[in-house]
Amino acid sequence: MPYTDAFKSQMVKRMLGPPAMTATELSKQVGVTQPTLSMWLREARRVAAAMPDEKPVPAAPKKWTAQQKLRVVAAAHGLEDEALGALLRREGLHEGELRAWRDAAAGALEPGAEAAASGPLTAGQRRRLAASEKRVKELERELHRKEKALAEAGALLFLEKKLQAMGWDEGRRGGEDDAPDEPSEK
Repeated sequence: MPYTDAFKSQMVKRMLGPPAMTATELSKQVGVTQPTLSMWLREARRVAAAMPDEKPVPAAPKKWTAQQKLRVVAAAHGLEDEALGALLRREGLHEGELRAWRDAAAGALEPGAEAAASGPLTAGQRRRLAASEKRVKELERELHRKEKALAEAGALLFLEKKLQAMGWDEGRRGGEDDAPDEPSEK
């Protein structure tokens, strides 16, 4: 019976990989004869030996966000020895990295840390900051003025609807005389 290359590869992996199985054990499980499985294993080893030694390219280090770092630092707080080791293995970290993250978090929480990190402003930065602050104040004034105008327009609309509901007609708003019409003389 012909077997696919994928099936052969899967059987070889089961004989080599954890947990490794003998060809006899695997033969009983899958129903393929032990000599056939042994032959596939020998062929796989022969092919692997003929291949040049290629060192696997290490994976790029994980890019941690500030939130992820803070989560790990908080989770590690108060852990010792085995529990800390288990956390570090699970997260794929070294103790030195965790220590650096702790120090950075503690340094960021010290008073004056933000001002010390940014340093004094240059003349250009001060001018841009002053111009930005001035623009913000102008925009706030304009917003306040427009909010007042909007409130006034809303109040006028409300009054107009109330008057219409009371039966006030459009003709009376124009300043016309409220006296009844007199018959005209002809």
